[in-house]
Formats: sequence, C-alpha cells, structure tokens
Amino acid sequence: MVCENSLSCSKRSSPATTPKFCNSFTTRIFADVAGDITILIDGQSFLLHKFPLVTLSGKIRKMVAEAKGSNVSNLELLNFPGGHQTFELAMKFCYGMNFEITTFNVARLHCAAEFLEMTEEYKDQNLISRTQTYLNEIVFQSLQKSVEVLSTCEVMLPTIVDEIEIISNGCVEAIAMNACKEQLVSTLSKLDCDDGGGEEESRELITGTNCVAWWVEDLSVLHINSFQRVICAMLRKGVGSNSIIASLMHYAQSSLKGIGKSQFLNNPSSLENDQSVIVETLVTLLPIDKNKNSSTIPLTFLFGMLKMAIMLGATIQCRLELERRISLRMEMVSLDDLLIPSVQSGDSLFDVDTVHRLLENFLKRIEEEETEDYGYESDGFGSYTGHGSLLKVGQLIDAYLAEIAPDPYLSLQKFVALIEILPNYARVIDDGLYRAVDIYLKAHASLREEEIKKVWKLIECQKLSEEACNHAAQNERVPLQMVVQVLYLEQVRLKNSLSGSSGDIVMSQRISSGVPSAAMSPRDNYASLRRENRELKLEISRMRMRLSELEREQMVMKQGMVDKGGNGKTFFKNISKGIGRIAMFSGQAEEKKQKSSRKTGRSSRRFSQS
Repeated sequence: MVCENSLSCSKRSSPATTPKFCNSFTTRIFADVAGDITILIDGQSFLLHKFPLVTLSGKIRKMVAEAKGSNVSNLELLNFPGGHQTFELAMKFCYGMNFEITTFNVARLHCAAEFLEMTEEYKDQNLISRTQTYLNEIVFQSLQKSVEVLSTCEVMLPTIVDEIEIISNGCVEAIAMNACKEQLVSTLSKLDCDDGGGEEESRELITGTNCVAWWVEDLSVLHINSFQRVICAMLRKGVGSNSIIASLMHYAQSSLKGIGKSQFLNNPSSLENDQSVIVETLVTLLPIDKNKNSSTIPLTFLFGMLKMAIMLGATIQCRLELERRISLRMEMVSLDDLLIPSVQSGDSLFDVDTVHRLLENFLKRIEEEETEDYGYESDGFGSYTGHGSLLKVGQLIDAYLAEIAPDPYLSLQKFVALIEILPNYARVIDDGLYRAVDIYLKAHASLREEEIKKVWKLIECQKLSEEACNHAAQNERVPLQMVVQVLYLEQVRLKNSLSGSSGDIVMSQRISSGVPSAAMSPRDNYASLRRENRELKLEISRMRMRLSELEREQMVMKQGMVDKGGNGKTFFKNISKGIGRIAMFSGQAEEKKQKSSRKTGRSSRRFSQS
C-alpha cells in the first residue's frame, strides 16, 4: 500500500501552463468544459478534470474531500511509480481512451493503479483488475513474458519492486513453473521416442540431467538478485540440475565478460562493485554434487569462477567452496586449469598458494576414502582408485612444476613445498620431477650450494629411468654424490639385465621392512598394513615398468645379434664396456678390502711381537 504522506495538495493563484498532454485528448471529450485541476508529477503539470479522476481513483477522491472546498486546483503527487509517462497512461484509462497494455508497461500501470487506489470499489473492471487480468492470462502463462516483466520492474521500479506481491512472487513463481513444464514436455517426448532405453537413461531423462533448456539465455537479462530468486524457485520446483548449471554458466559468461588480468591491474576501479557479488552469488547457487564421480559441473567453469573470485577479491568462503569442489575431482584436472595467474604485484607469475591448497584438500579426501576402505568391517585391502588418482595427480604436479619452474620470481620455499606435499608413493618414477628441478635450477643460477643440494635430495635415484639416469650423469648441475649413485644404479641394472634377473635392488628392502608385531596395538597394526599395501602397489607399478624396459632391451639385443659385421662388433663392444665398468667398481672394492686386511695384519703382528 502507498503511504498517504506521498500525496500533498496546495492552492495556487496562478494557473499552470496547459501541457501538450491535455490538448491531445482531454479537449476531445470535454471540449466545452475547461480543466479544473492541475496535477504535478516529477515537474510535469497536467491540466485535468476532477470528475473522471474522482470517479475511478480513490486516492484523488480522498484528497479532494480532505481539501474542504471546491477551490483545490493544484495537486502534486510525490514518488509516483513509473513517473509522468505512467501517469499519462493512467489518465488515458480514466478518460476512456484506448491504449495497449504490454509486458513493458503492465508492471508500471499496476503499480500506478495501486498508488491511485483504482479498485473495484469505484468501478468494475478498474485499472487494477485490468492489469491483474493481463498478468494472469498473458504474462504468467509464458516464461519469456514473465522474464520481460520482471526485468522491466528492475529498471523502472527499483525502489518498490519488492513491495508489489505480483511482481516479487508472481513472476518468479511463473518462471519456475513454466521451466518445469518445459522440462516435463521435453522428457515425455524423449521417452516416447526411446521406448527401448535402459533404466539409467530413463532416470536421467526424468531428472532432466540429459537435456539443456532453451530458456537459459533469457534469464541472463535479470539482475543478480532476481536471478537468484528465480534459481531458488526452480530448485524448489524440481528443475533438473543440468538446466540450472547451464543457466549459471550462461549468466556468468554474459555478466563477467571482458574481465581480465590486464584490465584489473591497469584500472581496477573500472570494474563494477557488484561483479564480485555476482561471483559469490553464483557459487552459492551451484547444485550439490550427490556423486562426485559423475558431476555435471565442468571443471573449466569451476576454474574460471575461481580465477574471477581471486581477481575480484571475493570472500574467503567463496574461494574455499570452489577449491573444495575442484579438489574432489583433482585427478581430472588439466595442466592449463592449474595455471592460475597471480594478481599480486611482485609475486610469482602463477598463484602457487591456491594449487597448494587444492592438493591439501585432495590428499585429505584420499585419506578419508582410505579410512573408509580400510575399516575393520571391510574385506578389502584398500582403494585402488585412490592410488590411481594419486598417480595421476603426481604426474600432473610434475608437469605443473616444470611449467612454472622458469619463473624468476618463484621462491625456493614454494617450489619445494609443492614437491614435498605429495607422498612418496604418489610417483612411480621421478623423471618428471627431475626435469622440473633441472629447469628450476637452470633458471635460478644464484642459489647457494646448500639450497641446490636440498632440492636434489628430493629426487630418488632408484626411481629414475634409464634415459633420465644418462642425462643426470652428464648434467653439470647435478651434485657429484648423486652422479655416483646414478652410475652405480646403472651398473647394477646392466648386471641384472645380463644375468636375466629382475634386478630391483629396493624390492627386497621394501618388502622386508617389517611385519606387524603381535604386541602392537590394533590401530598401529592397521596403519602398518596400510603402509605395506601402499609399498606393494608402488613396487608392482615399478616391476611393470621395469618389465617393459627389459622387453625393449631384449629387442635391442636380438636386433644387434642379427645385424652383420660392424654392427655386431659394436654391440659386443658396448657389452664389454659395461662389464669393464662393473669390474672397475668391483676392483676398487676388492682393493680397499685388501688394504684394510693388510693394515689389520700388520697391527696383529705388532701386537704378537709385543
């Protein structure tokens, strides 16, 4: 309802100038009757007649009655809904002139009729009834027309849109209801076409997860507050999550278009203040993933929203929610998704801290899954899917480290933290990690020797492939101690390949790491079994890779024996060189033993002579 204080009346001696409005239609009906009242709306004056106004408008009737006289000739209506243009349409209705009610003026006319109290008490089919009939029979039956009316209310009536029940509830509920109807019609038509579909396919059709609605583009014209109300109403009505996600993606694309890092750094004040509110609101509207393995929210969209949230300075809760959703599917992330630009000046080129938090959430999720799988009531020995996810993430992080390693502003602390956060069993081979470390040390030549050794210690030499070992043996940035270890491992591998054994020098040590003691507590026994299970999985993966290497070596040996002349001599020469290297290491060891035995013999002789 409109407050009485918004209407004020006053007496003026000088008549107001007759506007063009009055000459256009008032003199047609009352050609012989001069106007007896002037109404001022937003600085625009209207010379009118009291009789048609007090007949249809309860507000003007009360105003004239309270004036206690017939000399009231000037009135001013303050805060009139829709301004003087809407008042002109209302006056046309009072004078019986024809005009068209459309989706662009029905909301303004309805608010003006409520303001003027043009109810059925004064005349049947008054303006309130006419606009209400148009809304019920025309607007609310169409999703597109309901969106047009709601968007018009946002532009024309920003101060009273929430006060009008028809606008605040009717349009929103009509949009949601029409969306449900569209989904039901589409589902039934597809079920008729696919009578032989399976149960799972029928369930997807019923829930609306296998089709995208056509109306998602229409909702992008709404303000974020109205859009939020519409989406919440759709969720209550049961609109499919696939359509909801499509609407959120299209709205984000249309409302956040053109925002980039260069624009943010050059002129951050040019960005609208409500854009961060848009990101936060869209994140709260994301459907809950009932099954994280089959989520319908694209990862590219989640990463795009995360980058926008960081760039626009969204709330911490918004960013943490996006990071949580991404970490649930970390094994599906691509390298391009992780390359999040940093918005802080003077910092590294990429946001390494965000990637570190993603890994923390991912490892926490893996730990929770393993705890459930290793429960005392479980018959299995763990989740193979969890270990496979770890291996995928390990390869992804190694590629990410190699990509960000050339950054001159990347600190050693952050680089090492990304390496150490993953457990040892997340990497079957360290070739990718070796490449990343080598690139980082090449780009950061000013590091101290202690820092260089600290980085190289993160690599396990026994987890390097033959190609990586050959490269490390000739790499001048690799410390001498590591070069010796690599050469020793190469000799052992060559010796084992010649003898025909599998030759994993770490296999026996890992398996014999200790059997759980009977004196251990059940929790410690359970933790020990988990560690052994992880080690066994890692060793199986290594054995498979080693087997493939041996098969390649066998093919090379066969090819060398088949070749003629010099090729065969070269092949046997390479074998002899390898045997010579083994002899060199073994000879040095025997010479040390002989020297030590000589010293002990001399000391014993001295002791006997004394």
